[in-house]
Amino acid sequence: MHDEYILRTVGDRGITHFYSSEHYGDHVSKALGAVDRRVDMERIVYPISATMVRHDAYGNVIYVPDVVYRDLITKVVFLGSESTGKTTIAKALAERFNTEVMPEYGAEYWFENQRDGILIPEQMVEIACGHIERENEKVLKSNNYCFIDTNAITTYMFAKDYHGYALPELEQLAHNCNDRYDLVFLCEDDIPYDDTWDRRGAENRVIFQKKIIADLVERKIPFIRLRGNIQERIAKVEQVLSQYAKWSYRY
Repeated sequence: MHDEYILRTVGDRGITHFYSSEHYGDHVSKALGAVDRRVDMERIVYPISATMVRHDAYGNVIYVPDVVYRDLITKVVFLGSESTGKTTIAKALAERFNTEVMPEYGAEYWFENQRDGILIPEQMVEIACGHIERENEKVLKSNNYCFIDTNAITTYMFAKDYHGYALPELEQLAHNCNDRYDLVFLCEDDIPYDDTWDRRGAENRVIFQKKIIADLVERKIPFIRLRGNIQERIAKVEQVLSQYAKWSYRY
């Protein structure tokens, strides 16, 4: 069965030699009509195998190409209006699982660049691009999970809220979020509002929350609601992750 799969996948590419460090080198080479070249069978030169990587990709990250490693990390994003616990939850879970947290880059950018509390449409694109760039870096340093505070959809929603529209570049970045994340959690607005000077008020939180939910539904993005206090929300995420790990093909 495995030989048939390999032959269907490889096709007629004229393979002359098959290199491996496994016993299957014999029958695979025969199936390909190639010379069997088995090297370092005792794993002395390179003490690693695909099985070891699957069991502990983080510990063996030096042997895994970036493009592969990114796909091994479960990307968990938290969405919701302001003051719904996203930052607190993401940080707590990163500490709990000994991994990376990706903070909301938009908040940092806003503090440094806003004028009278507003950013121009081009700056919203800069936020989304900057967040994705940093997120990619965080994923490569992550251990099984990467916990992410907001994404380009949030930036898109703010652009629509501020200006009534978003630039095409931002629309595309938001659209790319449809399949960028493995798990999407929506932090509900049923906790007390922390009314700091940089926020827009409890009433706006309710309105913006409804807009976020409507946008997720329109995009057909599955999401899991987090309700209750912070500890209850964290416990819910941990429960979901435990179930996710059981059926995920990567673990």
